[in-house]
Amino acid sequence: MKIASDFEEKWQFPHCLGAIDGKHVQIIPPKNSGSKYYNYKKTHSIVLMAIANAHCEFIYCDVGTNGRISDGGVINNTIFYERLVNNQLDIPAPEPVSFDLDLEYVFVGDDAFAMRPDLIKPYSRVSLNNERRICNYRISRARRVVENSFGILTSRFRIFNNAINLQVKTIESVVLACCALHNLLRKKSVSYTSLECFDHENTMDGTIQLGARCNPDILHNLERRSGGQVLERAKIIREKFCTYFNGEGSVPWQEKSAWNV
Repeated sequence: MKIASDFEEKWQFPHCLGAIDGKHVQIIPPKNSGSKYYNYKKTHSIVLMAIANAHCEFIYCDVGTNGRISDGGVINNTIFYERLVNNQLDIPAPEPVSFDLDLEYVFVGDDAFAMRPDLIKPYSRVSLNNERRICNYRISRARRVVENSFGILTSRFRIFNNAINLQVKTIESVVLACCALHNLLRKKSVSYTSLECFDHENTMDGTIQLGARCNPDILHNLERRSGGQVLERAKIIREKFCTYFNGEGSVPWQEKSAWNV
């Protein structure tokens, strides 16, 4: 599977099917819409949910959920999530990464999403030991591709810099068109992205120089979830990744870099 092999080759993260994130796209609300689009940041928005591959290209986009929907529930409104929970995505079965460890195929996210056996996120900061801190670094490192993707998108398409004053259906079409053009330009145009668009790590001292990021005052992050029940199987799968990243799958610089996440 090319997506997973690209993540392993480029980011040393095996069996990753994509990095998930979402942003609030600010809009001028339609007349008489009341609080329908009013979000936790006290602006009006619709939500762009996206999954990025290892090369900062969007492999799935969903736009249109109104900003009032609780951010933890935004992903639940997508066709992707419906197919995920109904086992309709043809996710491969676990495969060996070493002679004694099989790993599941997963998506990576953050605290805006509920963890599942097929969607893992970093450990809570209150439960960190050194091994878990390293695992968090490795998950966050793979997830940076979607953050860079959004950052590049908003820096190149200036329509995102202000609240968009169009009919909502038109906004949805414009946002999807921007995402499609982003992918095309990533493949075809050398000048579309510079090296400064991407995160860079100094493997000697563990410091991370951040690349393109969205202005959080323009495109708001999804609100972080608090608490919530986590399936035991999801915890076990994350522990397996933790074991791998602290063993055979370790990289030389992770001990230093893990403290900079």
